[in-house]
Amino acid sequence: MMDWTDRHCRVIHRLMSRRARLYTEMVTAQAVIRGDRQRLIGFDALEHPVALQLGGNDPALLAQAARIGADFGYDEINLNCGCPSDRVQGGAFGACLMREPALVGDCVAAMKAAVSIPVTVKCRIGVDDQDPEAALDALTASVAAAGVDALVVHARKAWLQGLSPKENREVPPLDYERAYRLKSAHPDLPVAINGGIRAPEEWAGHLAHLDGVMVGREAYQNPETLLQVDPLLFGEAAPVADAFAMLEALEPHLAVWLESGGRLHAFTRHLVGLFPGRPGARQFRRHLAEHCVAVGAGIADLRAAVDHVARHDRESVAA
Repeated sequence: MMDWTDRHCRVIHRLMSRRARLYTEMVTAQAVIRGDRQRLIGFDALEHPVALQLGGNDPALLAQAARIGADFGYDEINLNCGCPSDRVQGGAFGACLMREPALVGDCVAAMKAAVSIPVTVKCRIGVDDQDPEAALDALTASVAAAGVDALVVHARKAWLQGLSPKENREVPPLDYERAYRLKSAHPDLPVAINGGIRAPEEWAGHLAHLDGVMVGREAYQNPETLLQVDPLLFGEAAPVADAFAMLEALEPHLAVWLESGGRLHAFTRHLVGLFPGRPGARQFRRHLAEHCVAVGAGIADLRAAVDHVARHDRESVAA
């Protein structure tokens, strides 16, 4: 979710669910230590509960970055052992770490020693020609011994050679049963599932076997999915009734951002997935692209975009 789940995206998502745990885009440990921390990992208090996802393979650096994240107020530190991009392969982290379970255990142990908040790992079931049974068992044993607080399993192997990251979203097939078997073997370890989960109707089926469900691209590409989290999983009303109400609730955040010199597009680029299949949705997206990216664009421009859909709703009610 790099370049997607930034702080602006997370504010939008939080407005649709009080209970979902939000994750940052992956940030390397070195960037956290040496870079502009406020820009890279700063966040709005509204976002809680929120986890900082780190990338890296050096226990000492990860421990230092985890401590910085904890001091910033994050609720969880998550180590990414699942991303297959060329960038992480060049740095020998992300999914590459599936080949080095002992090192991952060392990283988790160092991070646990550095912070008092939960330390979790997001992983694959294996990479390339690894046997998913042996690979996932080895990683789990190592991080469990190090005291990991939870494991998020992307139920697909990562192919580091021969497939692009985009292709690897569909190939090879998902194997949810592998995650179920892992949970059965480690009943005391919280295990969540990730990968290819779309409709809210699928969540309960996974939760019959596991402790959590992570929804990534579907939540980004169809944000209104998040309106179902609190009612379906926690028996609570969603914070807002619909996407229109969410956008109204977003306006005070937009106003603060614009007054600080920020551009509207920082938020609206995360809104293109709203109103899927609704009359006026195409015009909504076009208005975002043509008017909300300009320097000086403001809340009135967003309202005009939304009105393409709202107008159809009003006409439908009148009819």
